[in-house]
Amino acid sequence: MTNLLNISEVYQIAMKIEENGIKFYSSWSKKVKDKKLKDIFLALTEAEVEHKKIFDKMLKEIESYEPKEVYTEEYFQYLRAYADGLIFDMKEIEKKSKQIKSVQKALDFAIGREKDSILYYQEVKNILPSHQHKELEKIINEERKHFLDLTHIKNSLSKSKNK
Repeated sequence: MTNLLNISEVYQIAMKIEENGIKFYSSWSKKVKDKKLKDIFLALTEAEVEHKKIFDKMLKEIESYEPKEVYTEEYFQYLRAYADGLIFDMKEIEKKSKQIKSVQKALDFAIGREKDSILYYQEVKNILPSHQHKELEKIINEERKHFLDLTHIKNSLSKSKNK
C-alpha cells in the first residue's frame, strides 16, 4: 500500500509553498532597481510570510483530525504527486529561478506559481476540517489577487515597452 498523504503533511506542504514564494519574491525585490517593482516584490514577500504563519497556526489546531473516509487512496496519491511536482523538486525550482534574467520572465514564473498554489489549495480544501475552510479561502483569495496583480503588472510593462 502506498504511503498516504496525511493532514499534517498538507499543512507542511502549504507552508513549503509559501517558503518558496518568500525566497523567490525576496530575491527579486533585491534584483530590481525600479522602486515600484521593488515595493511590489516586497509586498508579495510579506504576504507569503503571513500565509505561512496562518498555515502553521492551522496545523497546530488539527492535531488528531482525520479526513473523511470518502476520499480514496487515489485522491491522496493525486495530492502527493501534485505536491511533489510543485514543492519538493526544489533543485528544479532553484534552477529555473536562476535562469530568469528579466522582470517579465520573473513575473511569468510567479504567475505560474500562484496558479499552481490556487489549484493545490482548492484541492486540499476537500480534506480539511470545515472550520478551517474560511481561513483557507482567505489565502486562496489572496493568491488570486497576487495572480491578478502580477498579470496586470506584466501587461503594463509589456504595454510600456511597446510604446
